[in-house]
Formats: sequence, C-alpha cells, structure tokens
Amino acid sequence: MTPRVSIVLVNWNGLHHLEKCLPALGAQTFPDFEIFLVDNGSTDGSTEWVRGHYPQVRLICNDHNTGFAVANNQAMRQSQAEFIVTLNNDTQVEPTWLAALVAVAETDPSVGMVASKMLFTQQPEVINSTGIALDPVGIAWDRQGGTLDDPNEEQPIEVFGPCAGAALYRRAMLDQIGLFDEAFFAYAEDVDLAWRARWAGWRCLYVPAARVHHDHSATGGEGSPFKSRLLGRNKVWLIAKNYGPLGRLLLYLPLIVVYDLAAVVYALVVRRDVYTLVGRLEGLAGLPQMWRKRAAIVGTAESSPWYHHLEPLVSPWQVARRYRHLRSLVPKQGHGS
Repeated sequence: MTPRVSIVLVNWNGLHHLEKCLPALGAQTFPDFEIFLVDNGSTDGSTEWVRGHYPQVRLICNDHNTGFAVANNQAMRQSQAEFIVTLNNDTQVEPTWLAALVAVAETDPSVGMVASKMLFTQQPEVINSTGIALDPVGIAWDRQGGTLDDPNEEQPIEVFGPCAGAALYRRAMLDQIGLFDEAFFAYAEDVDLAWRARWAGWRCLYVPAARVHHDHSATGGEGSPFKSRLLGRNKVWLIAKNYGPLGRLLLYLPLIVVYDLAAVVYALVVRRDVYTLVGRLEGLAGLPQMWRKRAAIVGTAESSPWYHHLEPLVSPWQVARRYRHLRSLVPKQGHGS
C-alpha cells in the first residue's frame, strides 16, 4: 500500500546530521509515511550508516553532488504518495510536525503547499523561517527570520510559499507545474517553484504547529562564495522566469535594477564579497534559457496574479536588515561549501 506522504532528505557528507534527523522522524505521531534519502556522493559513511540503522529508508545514491534540486526531483519521480515533503538533513522535527502539515493540507484541495515553522537549533526561541516572503522588486527572504517565536501562535495563515527546508507539496500540484528547476542546482529553487504554483492558482498556508529545529546553512555555509554565487545567479533567473505579466515587469524593471545594484554594491563594499557579482553575471549569461521557460509559466496564467501576496517594499538600505540575524552564522575563518 502506498504511503500518503513521502519525505525526501538530500544528504552530502551529513552523517552527523542524520544521526539526529532520522530518530526525530521515527518519533512522528503521523505514521503513514516513507523516507527517501538521496545521497550526493558522500564520503563520510552516510549511506553505510543508514543501511545499517534504518534499512526501511529508500536510498538513492549518486556518485557526485548533483545539487538540491536534482536530488529532490529524483525521489519525487519515484514517489507515488499524495503528498511530498522536502526536509533538510540538518533538521530535527518535533513529534507532531508531520501531522500538523498533513492536517492543514487536507482542509482545502487548492492548498498545494504548506510551510513549517523553522527555528534555529542553537537559538530555539528565534525563528529561522515561516515560509517565503517576496517583495515587489523580486527580493525573496525567510519570512519572520530573526524574530522571537510565539509558542502560542496557532492559526494557519496564507504566505507566498514554503521554504523547501521543511515543506509539504501536493502531488497534484507538482504534476501540473513540474518539479524543482534543476538548472538552479541549489538555493531559491523553492522560490521558483512557489512562484510557478502561484501563477497556476495554488495556495500556500503556513502552519505554526509544524515545528522544526534547523541548523541553518550547515551544508552550504552562510556567506560562503559557493552560496553567494548561486544566490546571485538564481536571483536573476527568478525574475526572468516568473515576474509578470510583461507590462508589470517593464513597469518595475527600473526599480528591480536599482535594488539589485544596491545589493551588489553592499556586498562588494561591506562584505567584500565579489561572488555576489559573479553570480549575477552568470545569471545574465543564462537569460535566454530562462526567458524560454518563462513562456510556459506566464503566457496563459494571468488570471492568477501572484502579486496579491507580496510584502511591502522598503528602502534599499533597509533590505539588509532582513538578513542581519544571519551574520552570526557566517564562519569566522574560511567558508563552508
């Protein structure tokens, strides 16, 4: 009998994370799920440990790091479940997490996505993410990131989309709009998926009761050249693919350019981060392929405007405040990747 939920974990040399992540999944109050673990060429004994300790986990082994998007898609294509949940390997979920996600998804068939409450592992009183926030110039960030958790928060509310670090997706939605864009490799692929879903008329609800503790950027490394480059590149691709209709894009394009230039200057001057610029140049080089993908997204879906779910626009110098809580996560010496 096919489980109702498939949980997908992507792993790359994350044995020390799996030793905490998998036991937490085993303690879930919602029992009707299976686990896929897609290993991206780990050399730390991850796959051997999983085979020995969790033989029920469905392993997919790659011989190299294929990236977050490709790895998740591999498992999604094998799954037959009604709901697919993507979960970072550097998380620990609370016992009622999955039950809370499924319960809300069942309330309305138009809900194609459900977002968790993600809390920082080292600061469990501080929110990491309650979904994706997006503003009128196409800047995406972790909703409520850095704010204090309200443990009494109960009511699900509509948000733009879920962070794929702990997200539920309805199979029917994925069958309609497709899976993660594999060209993104990692970072912002969840924003792209949510944006496409919004164009197609699907909704997303954030569920405060679905609580997850997350060791943020434990794999990619917050502030690393690897992450900065991919974020810069994928930001350009997000706008090219999803911002529309064309009249709205042309109207906001001057502002989009101004805000993006401000972000690059800030990175170069304040953080001495050249990879933010390198990534954007890569993004511009890849514009033709993204523009071709755009036609399939916005060409026939203008009856479902995504911009009804945007956060207010703030001044360019206030944008950096959205990320200041992440500064303590930047490694003091060297960078992870």
